[in-house]
Amino acid sequence: MSWLTNVVLPKIRAVVSRKAVPDNLWRQCPSCEQMLFHRELEANLFVCHNCGHHLRIGAASRLKILFDDGAFSRIELPKTMPDPLRFRDRKRYTERLREGQAKFGAGADAIIVAHGRIGGHPAVVAAFEFEFMGGSMGVAVGEAVLAAARLAVLQEAALIVVPASGGARMQEGILSLMQMPRTIIAADMVKAAGLPYIVLLTDPTTGGVSASLAMVGDVTLAEPGATVGFAGARVIEETIREKLPEGFQRAEYLYDHGMVDAVVPRAELRATLGRLLGLLRNPYPPALGAPS
Repeated sequence: MSWLTNVVLPKIRAVVSRKAVPDNLWRQCPSCEQMLFHRELEANLFVCHNCGHHLRIGAASRLKILFDDGAFSRIELPKTMPDPLRFRDRKRYTERLREGQAKFGAGADAIIVAHGRIGGHPAVVAAFEFEFMGGSMGVAVGEAVLAAARLAVLQEAALIVVPASGGARMQEGILSLMQMPRTIIAADMVKAAGLPYIVLLTDPTTGGVSASLAMVGDVTLAEPGATVGFAGARVIEETIREKLPEGFQRAEYLYDHGMVDAVVPRAELRATLGRLLGLLRNPYPPALGAPS
């Protein structure tokens, strides 16, 4: 009995009471397959230190990276009808919405709108949340972009949109497609007020989002390696019956062909946006030594 009590039982207790190891301590890089420790990855802004691949990040993390000192104020998004078409595929649309809102909060959708300062300049940022139904654009997203534009005009601030989306939300049918011209109207409101409208393309930016608000910026930036396009590469190849060029629909390819103004690493985004806002808001600074 002493052997069982003194040796076997403590070992069993040690196994049973062993603390569970969190399953999010390590992440594998989708590009080079390197295992990345989560604290090091977070400190490196979720960029692989081995190959430089920019992993996808959530909208809240995006806002912390962009605003000065990570300080910003979120706005409440306009209320919309949750299921205008009573749509159902494998699940009811209302159930999909509840699943997303259980993770991101009541009333949440595929976008966050916040305001603060970037490089000392007032800015309103509308950041898409890809983890919420693939960042798809429905009525709620369209209303949020319009609200962001109105806030930018009210505060005389720049509007920065950060799309990360698979496109229009099929569960809202034609209503989701109507958000494409509505977001163009939002961008035009900001431009008409003489304020900068800047787009930061992230992975992925596709479908109706890329065909609307994502391609009408005064300045268009992109993160390295971001997929940007309307239809998928396989669909395009099957349609035109040709092999697409290497790297087609990647940020670097679009930059080489004049559709993107700059490809900016994540660590340099805040500084780059700060410089841009300074130039766009004050293009003719007083000369050094000139009388005021």
